[in-house]
Amino acid sequence: MSERDTKLDGCWRLVSFDTELQDSKERTQPWGAAPNGHLIFGSDGRMMVFITATAREPGNTDEKLVALFRTLIAYTGRYRIDGDRFITKVDASWNEAWNGSEQERFYKLDGDTLLVFTAWMPNPLVPGNPIGRAVLSCRRE
Repeated sequence: MSERDTKLDGCWRLVSFDTELQDSKERTQPWGAAPNGHLIFGSDGRMMVFITATAREPGNTDEKLVALFRTLIAYTGRYRIDGDRFITKVDASWNEAWNGSEQERFYKLDGDTLLVFTAWMPNPLVPGNPIGRAVLSCRRE
């Protein structure tokens, strides 16, 4: 196991955020065709991710504030490499339940393109909770 993969160092702009169903391989873009966000891997071994959906409205009501929370992913921590995955020990997150946890992501690096995959797991947002995963595509900035 390596502590870091220096080829990941730098800033990666999010190009797409898809969900994929394991059985059918069907992909959807739950946060729109052009979500906003970046993944940053620092030379000091820290990673940060910030992702938001394409269309969001300012939060001036409880309902809109909840919608903002549900269309955001943000966390940071020190990461390590183990084969084709990076594991982040989260020390700050938009979701308090993630603080102190380890978030595992699989990745494929092809030049200036970085693909990041979550593990296969039940999707609570789809009726019947089918097995699925998130797939992020990023380009080096």
